[in-house]
Amino acid sequence: MNQAEFSFWLTVVALAVDFVIRVVAIIIVPRNRRPSSALGWLLAIFFIPYIGVILFLLIGSPRLGRKRRRRQREINQFILDSTEGFDKVAHDKSWPVWLDRVVELNRNLGAIPLVGGNSAQMQIDYEKNIIDIAADIDKAQNFVHVEFYILSSDPVTEPVFQAMERAVQRGVEVRVLFDHVAAMRTVGYRKTKKRLTKIGVDWHLMLPFLPFQGKYERPDLRNHRKLVIIDGNIGWMGSQNLIDSSYLKKSNLKRGLHWKDAMVRLRGPIVAGLNAIFITDWYSETDVLLTREAEPIVAFHEDQTLDCQIVPSGPGFASENNLRLFLTLMYSAQEKIIITSPYFVPDESLMYAITSACQRGVRVELFVSEIGDQALVYHAQRSYYEALLRAGVVIWLYKAPTILHSKHMSIDDEVAVIGSSNMDMRSFSLNLEVSLMVRGASFVKQMRDVEDAYREMSRALTLEEWKKQPLRSTVLDGLARLTSSLQ
Repeated sequence: MNQAEFSFWLTVVALAVDFVIRVVAIIIVPRNRRPSSALGWLLAIFFIPYIGVILFLLIGSPRLGRKRRRRQREINQFILDSTEGFDKVAHDKSWPVWLDRVVELNRNLGAIPLVGGNSAQMQIDYEKNIIDIAADIDKAQNFVHVEFYILSSDPVTEPVFQAMERAVQRGVEVRVLFDHVAAMRTVGYRKTKKRLTKIGVDWHLMLPFLPFQGKYERPDLRNHRKLVIIDGNIGWMGSQNLIDSSYLKKSNLKRGLHWKDAMVRLRGPIVAGLNAIFITDWYSETDVLLTREAEPIVAFHEDQTLDCQIVPSGPGFASENNLRLFLTLMYSAQEKIIITSPYFVPDESLMYAITSACQRGVRVELFVSEIGDQALVYHAQRSYYEALLRAGVVIWLYKAPTILHSKHMSIDDEVAVIGSSNMDMRSFSLNLEVSLMVRGASFVKQMRDVEDAYREMSRALTLEEWKKQPLRSTVLDGLARLTSSLQ
């Protein structure tokens, strides 16, 4: 065979393979996948078939590995069994007529039952949160459970590390989980691991990406939760990672960026529900089920009047629990919806819920950052601004150089949600997240005060201002929006 014939047959084979890839993609890609995601993957495969197929095989399935899916089924059953009969709430005159269905939805999707008799304190002072967590760890007598997407040993977080060391020295069981891929990208990763080992805590990486050690999970499936539980009596959760507010990156320091977050300190029986989430994550990474520490500790005080429900979500669940919760609450709202999300890249269902709320007279406000720390997400988010503004959404831009990283939502003056979940497809489909739904006017009032504080540091974006953006930005926004659909 001469060179010309070889080239001819090579071209024929390449065209045939290309054709087969496209046909198979049309059959395989849309299965059990949201339409926007399927369209994004099909476009990628059609325009760059070989690269597109490789990417699809690597990150195209938003599912955990088979072993972890089996564990997740066991975990889901553990949550149901360990919280059976846990719900204890009092229906009073102020109980929203629609709330029962929201609670039932969450429970059916694998959430902790709604439980009464809790207190919740919302806190937005970054460094004070760290100091207060350390103070609570110093109260521990039995166990301390710490779980963060990003955890770093640095001067700002030193109080927590010192408190954990003191707890170990008192004979308290201190267990720590943090995400592997996020940790690898964090300044001082090796230093942090050495410090944890030195102080004697029992620590493990979550979803480790260590293929040469036989530990492989898709690098884009991450555990994004932030939790602290002390003796089952005190719990912390929210959006804040355990690291300096600049994340110590040179680019952040050069731009003067720092993060603003919201955490909530919990007391009451809901802390046992929060602990159940940690226990399930610990089991996923260690094969050890901490049944001894799964017993609920019920202690009621006069100031504990809130009804709370923990809602876990992630690729181990059959449904997008957090997205379904957000949608149901938005469609239930009668007066106002106020959303705070650093990465707001909604799918079609979320856009319909928000714009429909505006069209039926509900006031909708959205707090986002004026600047972004992740270019792709920042431009994808901006691509939705015009449609939101035209629908009547009030968009507040939190002024630079702060990245508003808080993640919460309030519905009317009745219900609030706070946790680790952004409103984007990564949080809905790829990340393990945890959200807290709170029913109680006192907590919603706390969130209203926080929202007022945000307004003082924000400016409202107008449609007229938005129309003046340069063409280059519009193109970048559109390309980022298309790329973000590949989930």
